[in-house]
Amino acid sequence: MDFWDWFIVVTKVLAVFLLLPVAPLALVLFERWTLGRLQSRIGPNRVGWRGSLQTAADGLKLGIKEDTIPAMADKGIFWFAPVMMVTPALAAWAVVPFGPPVDVGRTFGLWVADLNVGVLFFLAMGSLGVYGVVMSGWASNSKYAHLGALRSSAQIISYELVLGLGVLAVIVYSGSLSLVDIVNAQAGLWFIVPQFIGFLLFLIAAVGETNRAPLDLPEAETELVAGFHVEYSGMRWAFFFMAEYANILLMSAIAATLFLGGWHGWTIPGLEAISGVGWFVLKTGLFVFAFFLFRAALPRFRYDQLMNFCWKILIPIGALNLLAAAALRMAWS
Repeated sequence: MDFWDWFIVVTKVLAVFLLLPVAPLALVLFERWTLGRLQSRIGPNRVGWRGSLQTAADGLKLGIKEDTIPAMADKGIFWFAPVMMVTPALAAWAVVPFGPPVDVGRTFGLWVADLNVGVLFFLAMGSLGVYGVVMSGWASNSKYAHLGALRSSAQIISYELVLGLGVLAVIVYSGSLSLVDIVNAQAGLWFIVPQFIGFLLFLIAAVGETNRAPLDLPEAETELVAGFHVEYSGMRWAFFFMAEYANILLMSAIAATLFLGGWHGWTIPGLEAISGVGWFVLKTGLFVFAFFLFRAALPRFRYDQLMNFCWKILIPIGALNLLAAAALRMAWS
């Protein structure tokens, strides 16, 4: 690799891993505005123009707030658990394709890395997040945090199976584990058409994976105070919510990549790269809005309903859908 190859690689890495930590601040503000409109109430409107600096003020407040650690906590694991939540959510972005290849004298793709096992990398990073949940609940030396961590880990592991079944059906159609190849395979027909059931499974599982309403049992404050992060405060507490919104953005981007054709759409001649990035951002934004809409409109499940829905309904449907996808693939080939 020459200087320009290294420059392109470093630029893409910095663009992804410096901008993404800031994205949750914008998502929190957008969600609060959206919920205010949907629920006929006033959202943020005091700090900055129409409340545009509200999340910045909240971040400043958390930054100067006292950071307490329980006296009998395992301090090393207690400190590391929030980092374990955020890091996998950011690392998974390395395989997400933002747009088509660009030719500026040399051709490079608008993604950090095109791994031939990109889907497996995404699933692996997603599964690591449960360690942060378990570590925070165990290290806090609190019964409330411990119980919250146990049921949260059970929920995440269960819905990961549903997520995997939805992704496997897409792999059957595309014949590849590379996210770039999966996007290229949708140049003529987006996979949401033949795999609408897989799309619904992925969307429901993504809500469960990110602990969002109506499947937000890990943060059921009316039952477990605040779940696995009850003993956290200050910036360490903020890290958990940074991880939540980073995962919302990641799941939305992956859903757009797997089912809505990624960067494919109507393009302006000569501006294919800009049009592709625009389509990707638009599709991702639609999924992000869906997360906000679910929170505004749907009541929370009970825990027994949550697990019954996963194991007795979603997983059997996912297995049958995967079997049907494999049969149709064999019939067409």
